[in-house]
Amino acid sequence: MIDIENCRITHYPARVLAGRAQAIERIDDNIRRLVEKMTDIMLQNKGVGLAAPQVGVPLRLFIISLDGSAENLRVYINPTVTPIGELGSIDEGCLSVPGVYTKIKRYKKCEVTATDLDGSEFTEQAEGLYARALQHEYDHIEGVTIVNRMGQAAKIVHRKQLKKLAQEHE
Repeated sequence: MIDIENCRITHYPARVLAGRAQAIERIDDNIRRLVEKMTDIMLQNKGVGLAAPQVGVPLRLFIISLDGSAENLRVYINPTVTPIGELGSIDEGCLSVPGVYTKIKRYKKCEVTATDLDGSEFTEQAEGLYARALQHEYDHIEGVTIVNRMGQAAKIVHRKQLKKLAQEHE
């Protein structure tokens, strides 16, 4: 059972953000309620994506809405994301690492295969912001945050904020 009421944004360096999330065995009302709660949290925080570990739940699930609306929200259960082509570097932020906005290298295109809330599997090609969002959220269910992807210079630039987040976590 997931404690939906206590789901809230989990900040770096919380342990739930550092481990590989578990596969979802079945899509039930608990999972549907979790998706509703995650949607509320993402929209309140003006995010375009949110992974279950970011709300303290170590499951292989994330949501994306590129325009930040509930209408265009997609749910990705037990997804796989396959990078395609070349890398690009663009500024990126993360709701779990507030106050840090830095260049992150990601593939410009990717393919995602996942299951939706109805239990139907789908596969899509993505590029641009959509590809970046998929890779970012997929990282979360693999236990990777933008802090892990930052270069040494970026870690130095953001060291005060990262230290502050670590202290708040203790």
